[in-house]
Amino acid sequence: MRRVSESRASRHAWMARELWCGLLVGLASLAFTASASRGQAVSLRRESIVDLQPLRHESRMDFGAGSRAGIATLTSLNPRINAWFLLELQWRASHESAFYHLENPDRLSTRVLLGGPQIGGLILESRSGQSRCGLWAEGIENPLERARRTGLPYAPLCGGRLYLRNVVAGTYTRLERVTDFLRDHVWGGDRIVAFVRKQAFQDRFMERNAEPIATPSGARAGSDSASPRSAQIAPGSATGIWPEHLGIDVVSSGTTLESGRWYRVNGIRDVYFSALQPEMIPARILSSDPQLVDHLDTVEAGAVDYLVAFDLTKFELGFALGTDHPRLDWSGRELPDMHDSSLPGPDGIADAAPLARSGMVSPSATGRTVAAFAGGFKRVHGAFRYGALARQNHASHYGFIEEGVVFSTLQPGLATLFVLNDGTIDAKTWSAADARLLPEIRYARQNGVPLLEHSGSSEGVPGLLVRQWGAGNWSGSADARLRTLRAGICLQQTATRRFLLFGYFSTATPSAMVRVFQAYGCQYAMHLDMNALEHTYLALYAHGDGEVIVQHLIEGMAEVDRKGGGGLAPRFLSFPDDRDFFYLMRRD
Repeated sequence: MRRVSESRASRHAWMARELWCGLLVGLASLAFTASASRGQAVSLRRESIVDLQPLRHESRMDFGAGSRAGIATLTSLNPRINAWFLLELQWRASHESAFYHLENPDRLSTRVLLGGPQIGGLILESRSGQSRCGLWAEGIENPLERARRTGLPYAPLCGGRLYLRNVVAGTYTRLERVTDFLRDHVWGGDRIVAFVRKQAFQDRFMERNAEPIATPSGARAGSDSASPRSAQIAPGSATGIWPEHLGIDVVSSGTTLESGRWYRVNGIRDVYFSALQPEMIPARILSSDPQLVDHLDTVEAGAVDYLVAFDLTKFELGFALGTDHPRLDWSGRELPDMHDSSLPGPDGIADAAPLARSGMVSPSATGRTVAAFAGGFKRVHGAFRYGALARQNHASHYGFIEEGVVFSTLQPGLATLFVLNDGTIDAKTWSAADARLLPEIRYARQNGVPLLEHSGSSEGVPGLLVRQWGAGNWSGSADARLRTLRAGICLQQTATRRFLLFGYFSTATPSAMVRVFQAYGCQYAMHLDMNALEHTYLALYAHGDGEVIVQHLIEGMAEVDRKGGGGLAPRFLSFPDDRDFFYLMRRD
C-alpha cells in the first residue's frame, strides 16, 4: 500500500502549527513588557560536566618549548565505553587552555592514547598496530584548529579515524522558537503555552475511522514467527482501518488494514507497522485495574493509533542529545524548598561545556541507521512539582546518558530506557540498587513514570501513577486533564524475539496508551513526548543505490525536515536538531 507524500494531512498539520505559533506570538507580545522587570539572577557558580563522570581517566604530558610549551591532558570520559575523549591543551606562558571534544568511531577496536612529546599528538592503537596522529606539533598548522574552523558537527581528524565534535546551532521549528522564547523570557510564559495548547491542540491531530470495514470471519491471520505479537481484539469487533495520513509504505494487498495485525514495511527488513482503535480491545483488558487506569471516553476510544515495531535481534539502539534540549539547568517546576540557589542546576552544572552536543547521528553510524524518533520532554517539564517524586532528589529531574557520559543523573522511581555496553536494550523503573549498572550503560533516557511495569511474566501491569496527573507529571500543569497527541515506547517479548514498539497516539490520555500497549502484550512501557508532530516524530530510512528514501510515520512530519534541490534532508540524520532523539541501526 503506497501513500503519497503531499496530502491534506500535511497541509492540516502545517496550518495547526501556524495557528499555534500565531497565538503564542500574540500572547508573548502582550506579556513581555510586563515581565521585563522580572529578570532572574544568574548564578556564577559553574562546575564542569567532567566532574560528573565517575569512571573518567586522565593522562598528561608536557609538550613544546619556550612560548609554545604547555601541558596536554587527555581524559577518557568513560574508558569502558571508549567513545568520547576530552583533550585540553594548556600553554604555560599564558595559562590559557583550549578544549577539544573527540569521538572515537571505532570504539570496540581502537584505543586513543597520548603520543609523547616527539609526536605532538595522539597514538591510535588497534589490532593492526599503532598509528601516529600529530595534532599540535610545532612547525605545522594546528589540525585541531583547522577542524574547528570548518564548523562541521563532526570534523574528521587523523584521516577520519577520529572526529572533532564542534559546538553547532541546532535547527528549530517556528513552534520551538516561540515556545522557548515564552518559557525563557516571559514571566508566566509556561502558563501561556499551556493555555494555548488547551485551546488550540486538543484532538487537533486525531485520526478517525468513521466507517470501519469488518473483515470476513476468520480472516484475521496470526503473525508469523518472525513478527511481533498481534494485538488482542474483542470478538465481533470491526477490524478494518484505513490509515488516512500514514506516510509509511506497508506491504498490503489493499488500502484497508486489519486492526491489530502487523504488516511489513516495504523496502526495510525487520520493521513492522500496525494500527488499532482502543475501542476494539477486549473488555477484560479495558476494565482491568480500574483503580490504576481511567475509563476511556468515546473520543480517545475511537481514535486510531499507529505502532511501528523493530526486531531487536536485528537492530542496535542509540540515543543522542539535541544541541539545546534537554537542558541541564533547573527545570523551574521544582518546589522552592527543592531548589538550591547556590547551584546552577540540580547536578551542579548549567550546561555541557566543554563538551559538544551534536543533535544528529554520527557519520560513523549514518549508513546503518534505519529509523529515528524524537526523545522525551524538555528540562522545563522534566521534573516533578507534585507527589512523592517532587520531594526527593531536587524534584527528580529526568536523567540522561550519551556514550557513557552522564549529562543528568538517573533518578530512582523514573521510567528508564537504556542500552548497555554489550548492546543489550532494556527498560525499567530505575532504583537506587541499579547504580551497579552505571559502569556498563552506554545510553539512557528517563521520561517520567512508567505506563506499564514489569510483572514477572511476559505482560506488564499498569504503573501506579497512570491516572494521577500531578504525581505522574503527565502534562505541563496540574489541572490540564486533556487528551492530546502523544508518543510512547514499549518492549514486547515473543517466543523467539524481542521488539521495541513505538506508539503514536493521535489523541489519548496515558490511560489509553496503557490499554493499547496492554493489547499488544507489552512488558514495559514509557511515555515520550506530546502535543505536536515534531515532538512525536518518527522516520524510517530505506538505503539503496546510493540514496536514502525517507518514510515518515505521518505525512505531516515531513514539514520539519529540510527541502531543497528536489530532495529531502531528514532531521537527526542530515543536520543538527535542537531536540534529543533515539535511532536504530542495523547490527553489523
